[in-house]
Amino acid sequence: MRLRHRDGTTVHLAYCTNVHAAEDLDGVLAQLARYGEPVRERLGADRIGLGLWLAAPVVTALAADRSALDLLRKELDLRGIEVVTLNAFPYAGFHAPTVKKAVYRPDWTERPRLDHTLACARVLAELLPPDAARGSVSTLPLAWRTPWTPRRDDLARRHLDLLSQGLAALNADTGRTVRVGFEPEPGCLIETTGQAVARLAGADPERLGVCVDTCHLAVAFEEPGPALTRLAAALPVVKTQASCAVHADRPADPAARAALAAFAERRFLHQTRQAAPGGPSAVDDLPEALGGALNGDAAWRIHYHVPVQRDLPPPLRSTRPELVAALTTLLGGPTALTDHVEVETYTWPVLPGAPDGGGLVDGIAGELAWTRSALTALGLTEESTP
Repeated sequence: MRLRHRDGTTVHLAYCTNVHAAEDLDGVLAQLARYGEPVRERLGADRIGLGLWLAAPVVTALAADRSALDLLRKELDLRGIEVVTLNAFPYAGFHAPTVKKAVYRPDWTERPRLDHTLACARVLAELLPPDAARGSVSTLPLAWRTPWTPRRDDLARRHLDLLSQGLAALNADTGRTVRVGFEPEPGCLIETTGQAVARLAGADPERLGVCVDTCHLAVAFEEPGPALTRLAAALPVVKTQASCAVHADRPADPAARAALAAFAERRFLHQTRQAAPGGPSAVDDLPEALGGALNGDAAWRIHYHVPVQRDLPPPLRSTRPELVAALTTLLGGPTALTDHVEVETYTWPVLPGAPDGGGLVDGIAGELAWTRSALTALGLTEESTP
């Protein structure tokens, strides 16, 4: 879906397909039929946006085989779907029984991460609608925080230089602009917006920037208005992922602990932060927090993406107010500070009471409808899609 900001910027709204398991092209094509097109129909839209997650084997196949790429483009057009953004954070195996910290490998110290990201950019350049101003690719915030050494830092910086050069060459070859956004995430080398500014200082602002995930922003207990205003003054916000975290005001309360225990699942990492005056106390996964690593004397926020339109039963809540504050800062002012918004609730399959296929279509459509309404409430207007 497309919306127009008051400054004339076209803002693209999509949902991220990393919610679906697909490790080959057949799987990607099947998810377009099973989920993408039905979501569009639920919304009554002529065309919707998808933020495609393409596992490394799929990207390799598409980059090497023009007929495969043509087939994907044809299926997207046939089903009323457009693509302006890819999620290149998970490399592969994102729906394995246990993912946890494996999602951060390879990282930006390793050549396969650079090659994969440039391959994603090349594929995206071929999928972009002719009238799209640019494409975006989101990626991990360099690496998990440990181990980090001067040598690894040097390798990462060299790979970012090569990334910028590769994106420039792509623009020269195709005439299309693709930017890469590094996504701050709890526990990683870049966890906060301030760390993003510090670590990415000197990066090519024409091609490299930040992907703001509003769940991660909330888990870090960053105030969206000041944090995003400072960030946008220093680096381009290449993409925004609209997402909500789990919040517990009184995590020591037995009812809260029982409710939180339902979210302690084994596939994904659920970094947990406890509010504190000097900055949040941190553990790397919710079971650690529930096991006593955090004392529960102040509010917790958990890196567990929950549907943006859903209220969590008390005594928990979602960080939807923080999401609204983030969207207001980025798109509620006289100038659009981002133009790609992607709903990213990849945790649908592991949510307590996870829905089946039809329920998932309804849930994703509900998320897009809520986000569209939130954006129109800020003064954006829907555009028709050619």
